[in-house]
Order: sequence, then C-alpha cells, then structure tokens
Amino acid sequence: MRKLAFAAAVLAGATLFTVPQAASASTAQASGTLTFRGMTLKLPSGWRVYGGADGVKVVTGRCAKPHSAYFTPNCEAFWVFGPKQIKYGRELFSAYRGDQPYYPATDVQRCPFDAKSGQTFGNAYASGLRQVGRGHKAAFKGWRGECYSYNGSKRTGTFHQREWFLPTSKILVVDVWDNPRLASVLAAATWS
Repeated sequence: MRKLAFAAAVLAGATLFTVPQAASASTAQASGTLTFRGMTLKLPSGWRVYGGADGVKVVTGRCAKPHSAYFTPNCEAFWVFGPKQIKYGRELFSAYRGDQPYYPATDVQRCPFDAKSGQTFGNAYASGLRQVGRGHKAAFKGWRGECYSYNGSKRTGTFHQREWFLPTSKILVVDVWDNPRLASVLAAATWS
C-alpha cells in the first residue's frame, strides 16, 4: 500500500473498507489437488483448501480462522483468485494490473502475522516471468511489506507478498507467507 499518511489515517481511526471475498465453503478439501479455471495444482500433504468459485484459500500451516477472508492475520495460506477478485484487486478497488500489490482495500489493513499492526508496501524486490505448468507463464512480482503499530510509532515486522498473475487465464495467486514450496507447486501445474 502506498499511503503517505499511514500514521495520520491510523490515528484518525479510519474505517477499513475491503472488497468482500468469495464465500468460503463450510468444509475443507483434503490434501491432493486443486483445480481452478483449468489449472490443476498437486498439493503437498497437509495443505487444505477452502473457498468459493472466484477465491480459494489454501492453508499451508497454522491458521486460527481457516474460513476467514483475505487480510485475516495469523493464517499461513495463499490465495488463488479469479476475474471477479482481480477486477477489484488494486487499492481503491480498481482492477489489479500487477504494477501495484494486490490490495483490495481503501485503508490500512492488518499485518499478516499480527492483528495489532497495520501493513504498508514498498517497492517490488523481484519481477519477471515464472512458469506455471507447461505452456503458461505468469507475470511475477514480489513486494516488500512492513508492519507498524497502529499509532505508527513502531515497526513490528516485515513480510514479502508474492504474486503470480496469469492475465489470459484470469488467475492471480497471492502469498504473503513466502511459502518455500509454492513456486515449485505452481511450476508443476497441469492445464486442461
């Protein structure tokens, strides 16, 4: 997020506005595979799938609220989004294009690992094309993220948000936990 007045917005107690995410299923899909818009991912043992038609959450580790929406902290997971989520995936609810982080909100959102801190984004630390199965390359961006106490006085940590965008297939994969296995899972995707 590129808020110059992060502390001012926080101190003002600004209301948080986010795009509603797809409704989550009431039960998790067991480990195995995830098929989304023609892309099939073979998931490692222990990864669990939650989600709806246009937004799927894959929990890869500890998660306090696995059925929760995007921006819910303390949930080691990544998201796979379709065209409805991409349409509002940029700050201020404009369409995600990859030139700014995926951020479907208008204000300071919670830090991925700390509900008592807000997040902000800096510049991209990596970009380029990444393989997502045979014959499909994603536009990849890695963004630096920082977390600050809500009064803006103390940095509480850092994180990376990695994004794989397939504009023709209308798929966006977003990971804020730097999962070390995700890139190879995506590279091994199959397509129907």
